Amino acid sequence: MADETPKPDAPGGVPGGDLPPEAAGRPDAADEALRLAAEVDTLQGQIADLTDRLLRAHAEMDNIRKRAERDREDTAKYAISKFARDVVAVADNFERAVQAVPAGAAEQDASFKALVEGVTMTERELINVFERHGVRRINPRGEAFNPHQHQAMMEMENANVPPGTVLEVYQPGYVIEDRVLRPAMVVVSKGGAKTSRPAAGEASATAGEAPAGSGGPESNP
Repeated sequence: MADETPKPDAPGGVPGGDLPPEAAGRPDAADEALRLAAEVDTLQGQIADLTDRLLRAHAEMDNIRKRAERDREDTAKYAISKFARDVVAVADNFERAVQAVPAGAAEQDASFKALVEGVTMTERELINVFERHGVRRINPRGEAFNPHQHQAMMEMENANVPPGTVLEVYQPGYVIEDRVLRPAMVVVSKGGAKTSRPAAGEASATAGEAPAGSGGPESNP
């Protein structure tokens, strides 16, 4: 019969005396600490990178939101710009019609007077409608010339006003909110003729007497 007596265990409590692979290849404590420190540094770098990306994404989304808000506001303000630019010509025709009526002509005919008053009221109501929607008429007679809102058609000598004053308005302009729909066509003053230069004798008198030895005429003894 075969001997069935169990053999004693090998050292370490493992039958056959073989060590487990993980025990045979286990690094020492110092190497394990270095490995863990390197993994911590790697993870911290990844966290910092992801945090930076998250902050950048939040900033970009905030910029997109602000741009969208500005676009929405601009659309609400200026959506009727093209329509208003076309309709202001109707207001011009009303104004021309009223200005074409000779002085006193409406008083001589009641029907004609009623017609003129109707055209005037229609023009006024149209301007009121413009203003309710942010469109404003520019009629800068007597104001300083503004190149952003006015278009100078010609200049005229006028010594009674400062240079650059609007003397006449050929055609009123229109703005919508802070944008120009159409500049006003105007006549601008030059502020009068330029002052002539004083004569040589007047200049010497203004400057005072010439100092001694300046080559002036000598007095007789």
